Amino acid sequence: MNLNLHPSEIQGVSLESMAKEFGLPLYVYDGEKIVNQIRSIQNAFSEVPLKIKYATKALSNISILKLIRKAGAGIDAVSIEEVKLGMLAGFDPTEIMYTPSGVSFSEVQEAVELGVMVNLDSIPLMRQFGEQYGNRVPACIRINPHILAGGNAKISVGHKHSKFGISIEQLPEILATVSSYDLNIVGLHVHTGSDILDAEIFLKGATILFDAAKDFPNLQFIDCGGGFKVAYKDGDPATDMKEVGEKVSKAFLDFCDQYGRSLELWLEPGKFLVSESGYFLVEANVVKETPTITFVGVDSGLNHLIRPMLYDAFHDVYNLNNPAGNENKYHVVGYICETDTLAADRVLPEVRQGDILVIKNAGAYGYSMASNYNSRLRPAEVLVWEGKAHLIRKRESFEDLVKNQVSLEF
Repeated sequence: MNLNLHPSEIQGVSLESMAKEFGLPLYVYDGEKIVNQIRSIQNAFSEVPLKIKYATKALSNISILKLIRKAGAGIDAVSIEEVKLGMLAGFDPTEIMYTPSGVSFSEVQEAVELGVMVNLDSIPLMRQFGEQYGNRVPACIRINPHILAGGNAKISVGHKHSKFGISIEQLPEILATVSSYDLNIVGLHVHTGSDILDAEIFLKGATILFDAAKDFPNLQFIDCGGGFKVAYKDGDPATDMKEVGEKVSKAFLDFCDQYGRSLELWLEPGKFLVSESGYFLVEANVVKETPTITFVGVDSGLNHLIRPMLYDAFHDVYNLNNPAGNENKYHVVGYICETDTLAADRVLPEVRQGDILVIKNAGAYGYSMASNYNSRLRPAEVLVWEGKAHLIRKRESFEDLVKNQVSLEF
């Protein structure tokens, strides 16, 4: 086991001390890592006018959003609630892209009233938008590029049968709708999926937008989405951001020359910014041996981290308290009344009751997808910034669980 890959502290603050101070289970985020990820994109795309729009759905804690704003990024929101969270975190409406999918038009109207950019992802929505606003409100159009890419079918969103965006094959209908309602289209958007490794996939999606852009004379930006892959274990490949930056930037600058003026390039990283910053700390409640498997039952489950069950996602796990113990093979499982295997067939230093296990890559789609399933309470969140641990979300209480319920008398 490479102990360098399994830290006992973040910015000099020990994980064990945070477990004692804030309790378990616990989400911990390394703020320095988030800022460094933003810087890596900015550096890779330094030759173009770049705007980063963080995909809020990955991790929407207000303090995380504030940190991302401090680092110079905007946000991409997929719900009106995420728009409001962004504004509460201090983002100006002009720094927010709102990309809904199948929402009621009243939510779109609310977004317009708040002053954020709306990303139109269906022709019926384009028509409604046109009837309501004509050319008075600028908007973006989300194109479905018919590119099958991503680490899992559930996060491949740019293929021909995806619900997201307007098919590139419907470009004539898009243009007719723009003309009919005199829509003021200032941006084109594409997002192919998540966990994409190949720079050529990003380039292919961008090229589709470049080709479509010639029919939109008033563009201000091209939005190439996100989906950059991070490493989940030792030796796992990750997106070569330098290569992506070089290839996409060159193609973008060539496109701007052909278009006749300079535009902005927008990117929407989510997981890439926050995944590796996150550590989820859980306690071993029981070590249960059977004739075939040794289970480690922990004080969490799919209610706190659903990705392993929903996406078959791999999360590296290590034993914080006994790193030098004799190694054994375990199934790390949750306390939910369903099969909720967090990690299968993992070789770990001996796990004892009371040991703290650390689940890595827990920054993206961990807390943001957490629930109260089995009427369990959601954990606290802590951000480590400038060498100090800051509580950024209190642990839920039983009172929180029942406060919105209405009890009838029978």
